[in-house]
Formats: sequence, C-alpha cells, structure tokens
Amino acid sequence: MLLKSLSYLSLLTAAASSIAIPDLPEPVSNNSVASTTVRGKTYIVSAMGIGPGKQSVDFHNKVWMHTLGEFGWSELPAVPSQQRLSGRAAASAVALNNNFFLFGGFTINNDGNKQTATDSYRLDPVTRRYTRLNDIPVPVDDAVALPYQNRYIYLASGWSDHGNVNLVQLFDNFTQRWSQATPFPGKPVFGLAGGIVGNTLLLCDGVAIEYPNEKPRNFVSEPACWQGTIGSKANEINWQQVPHPSGKARFRMAATGTMLDGEQVIVFVGGSKTPYNFSGIGFDGQAANPSSEVWIYSVARQQWQTAADSEPVMDVRSLLELNGELYTLGGMISGQQVTNKPIKHQIQLLPD
Repeated sequence: MLLKSLSYLSLLTAAASSIAIPDLPEPVSNNSVASTTVRGKTYIVSAMGIGPGKQSVDFHNKVWMHTLGEFGWSELPAVPSQQRLSGRAAASAVALNNNFFLFGGFTINNDGNKQTATDSYRLDPVTRRYTRLNDIPVPVDDAVALPYQNRYIYLASGWSDHGNVNLVQLFDNFTQRWSQATPFPGKPVFGLAGGIVGNTLLLCDGVAIEYPNEKPRNFVSEPACWQGTIGSKANEINWQQVPHPSGKARFRMAATGTMLDGEQVIVFVGGSKTPYNFSGIGFDGQAANPSSEVWIYSVARQQWQTAADSEPVMDVRSLLELNGELYTLGGMISGQQVTNKPIKHQIQLLPD
C-alpha cells in the first residue's frame, strides 16, 4: 500500500507540475516575452512585435498576459509611446522585483527607415499599469537584457538608429538611474542572445556591420561568444572570449540561464544562420530558415555540452523557464511563418 501511495502521489505531482500555455490570441514575431511570480501566481507577458503580414504596418504595441493555470490570455493596455510609434519589435523584456520591464525596440517609418524607440516602461502585472522609466542613455533595439540581484538590468550591445553599439548600459531599479558598465569587448552586434547565472553572463553571436571602402555597408554574421564575470560593483565586468560551439553564428536566438542536472548552465535555442530583415528574408535576399540546434554552456566547467536538437524556431527574444521547463512563445517557424504557438524545448544532453 505504501508503494502504491507513493506512486499515486508521484503521478499527482507530475500532473500538477505540467504546464499548458494556451496559444497567443494572434501570431506574433520578435515579441518581448517574460514571466514573473507574484504572491503565488505566475504571469506570462507577450508585448509588442510584428504580425503575420511582416510589413511595416504589422508592427504593433499590443500586450497579452496569461496567468498560469487559468484560461486564455487577457489583452492589456497597449505599450505607451512618447514618439507616437504605432508599434515596435525587437524590444527587450525582463522580469525584476515582481514587475515587467520593457526597453527600446524599433519601428519602420513611412519612408522605410528604421527608428529606435527612446522610451521604456515598467509594467505591474497585478495593477496592469505602466510607469515610464528614465530613457535609456543610448536607445537600443535587438539588444540583450539580463537581470541581476533582483535590482539591476544590463542592456548589452544592440542597434541604435544608425548602427551597432558596444555599450553595456546598467539600470538600477533602486535608484531608477542609468549608468555605464564595462563595455562589450567584441564587435558591436544586433540580434545577439545571452543568459546569466549568478554573477556570470554569456553573450553570443548576432550581426556586425562592415564598411568596405567606397561600397555600401554589409551586415555580417559574427560567430563569437563572450563570458562576463560581474565584480564587487555591478558596473565592473571582467570579459573573456570563450570558444564558439559551432563556428557558425545564429541570429535572434532565445537564451536563458538555468539549472540542468544540478549544474548551472546557459541554454541557447532557435535563431537562424541567415541574418535577415524583419520580413524573414535575409539581407542577401535569401529566405532565412529556423535552426533546431541547442547549445548548452556549463558555467562551472566553462565548456560547451552536446545537446539534442529541439523544434526549430527563429525571431524569438526570450526563453521562458516555467516549472523547470523551457519555452519560446511566438516567433517564426519554417517558411518564415509567424506563429502564435508556445513551443516547449526538450533539453537533452548527449554523450560528448
């Protein structure tokens, strides 16, 4: 009887831990995604992005929120815009201190030029209200946002109106002030991905810009990974380059720091080996395809581990961890099709 009881309890526990994230109300790509738990309730938010038409008119400021264990998604008030932008994509979202923080992003103006958003906001998932934050000193889109010590947020590299920046901009939620951390030492890139565990962060790949003599600039994949160790002061980061896992860069992956088999790791999924415009068509005119590769970096051993492939997806910004499971939400699947599906990424280590 005891064995039966334990088995039954295990089944109940497994059932309770399973997650059912409903489909988003609409397909959306390059959306900003984050989750946080407040007083026992877990909230998931998808903010802004671009709809299935993949044209400039499909950029939007819509926000949907789902409470885990409840039915469907609620539509929240749209993200405000001091510049009166009708929408933005490639904004950065991060959860910190029971709130969501939304930074930057870009839109496409009527003249076809890209414009980086200057304003950022804190969103309270309980009151569903926005609070405007102090503007980012150098506005960025397609950057990486990483939380630290439930107080700080790092915004690393990214694009700012006319080109990439090597800045690591640091927001202090206690003082509501921005400062500059040790700059990113690699080539400035946009569309990079990264994660953080403890005081160690890892940033990989993205797209750099080359300026050939008397020729138009080129957008070039940058296969490079940089590990940063945060010092006694949050502004101090000791950077070192680590070997790349494949030698082939991926663009707009999703990543997060997590525990895997009792070990602190940073996991990268999805993205595309072809750098592309917001339409999913490469800067070289070739269609971009999503990657199924999974990269896992062991922080303690400072080495890459071999992992099985997962479901391919690209144009994603965040890898959500919910009850020990990893998900992307939205993005593009094969054929540059914008999806409204949550994708559960089974992380499986393989023998080296």
